Amino acid sequence: MSKPFPIRHTQDDFFIANIFDRLPIKDDMASMEHPIFSLSKVKDVRVIHYERTGIKITISPSAEHGLPTIFDKDVLLYLGSLLMSEMKKLEISGGGLPSKTIRVSIHDLLLTTNRIRNGKGYNLVEKALQRLHGVSINTNIKTGKIEQKEGFHLIESYKFIESHYVKDRRISLEVTVSDWFYNSIISKEVLTINRNYFLLGKPLERRLYEIARKHCGNQTEWRVSIQALYEKSGSTGTVRKFRFYIKEIAKDNHLPDYLIEFFEASDTVLFINRKPQISLSENLAKDTFVKEPSMTLSLSTIKKGEELVKKAGTGWDYQELRDQFAKELLNGFTPDKVDGAFLNFIKKKIKHLPGAYIAPTTRTPRATHTTKKKIIESSQEAAVNTTLPLIVEEEIKQDVTPQVEEKPQKQSLLKRLLPW
Repeated sequence: MSKPFPIRHTQDDFFIANIFDRLPIKDDMASMEHPIFSLSKVKDVRVIHYERTGIKITISPSAEHGLPTIFDKDVLLYLGSLLMSEMKKLEISGGGLPSKTIRVSIHDLLLTTNRIRNGKGYNLVEKALQRLHGVSINTNIKTGKIEQKEGFHLIESYKFIESHYVKDRRISLEVTVSDWFYNSIISKEVLTINRNYFLLGKPLERRLYEIARKHCGNQTEWRVSIQALYEKSGSTGTVRKFRFYIKEIAKDNHLPDYLIEFFEASDTVLFINRKPQISLSENLAKDTFVKEPSMTLSLSTIKKGEELVKKAGTGWDYQELRDQFAKELLNGFTPDKVDGAFLNFIKKKIKHLPGAYIAPTTRTPRATHTTKKKIIESSQEAAVNTTLPLIVEEEIKQDVTPQVEEKPQKQSLLKRLLPW
């Protein structure tokens, strides 16, 4: 029985926010659909020729470093997620596109991708960059409706920035991504993946999760033949050996979001969605949690929550927040009024954003001599730190969404949902 990687960073770093809230991990759909990365854990110098349903890919490795592996892809996942986050911020502020060149903290990259943060971790990142830069790819896969006619590297260039205070201490990294990868990001040809992807220790498990996320997505289930799955995976062994590996992975069944079942008679694999299924009922005009019909969110509440997140300018993935709340409902959380509980959940997330402040919507009591003194002191303190963003909470009309009085046992649950 295989075991996933341990969670190496059990406490969120103060300077890097919860992955779901601040930086949803984005995966480009082109490499999710087709086998771009090697599944080998040792140096792989094969020249790969892949052709399926009109798609052609030739991947030539660097003779010195070999093909980029699916673990090397962690670097691209992090860079692509940062580019998407920056693009959302630019859209809110008035438009524009992020630069192809991005500077990142190596510490944050290691933290986000659940890697060890010692000298070995830094060296592994450098080797990953060498393979991503050294590989040459020729393909007719279009990203952003543009086909790259010439060969390209997954990363055009990179350089390390060293500390001025500690000798030979690399603190940040400057990377220029390829046009092919960049076009997929700015065209939003990406899908959000589960952060537990970084806990998967087997290359094939990671590849299977990508395929399931791309094809099963939010559907209840998706069935595929062993032969088709074998071709999509990029596995180098025989089909017989691949079938054995699928059976072993199905026994462990620790892929995020999806269960795997193998059917011997039909020689097929069934991926089953673990997430709560949400469907839109036209008759009720509500978003209904299928497993618990009594727990419904009105469309007005869903839209109001989305507006709150957008106005806060956090760049959060709203669907991820909804999934978090739905999971708690299925785990037994039973609020008196689900609409009010959901909006309170969103508001508390925004309120507890580091460095953020939400202006109160309640009526300000009459100021006494003591409260006047406190107001003056707080205003002076706020004037000192003018760099903190001011996030104004949207006023919720009581006739649309009544406020829910939080009971002690429910308050502890809401606190548990907060990343800080």
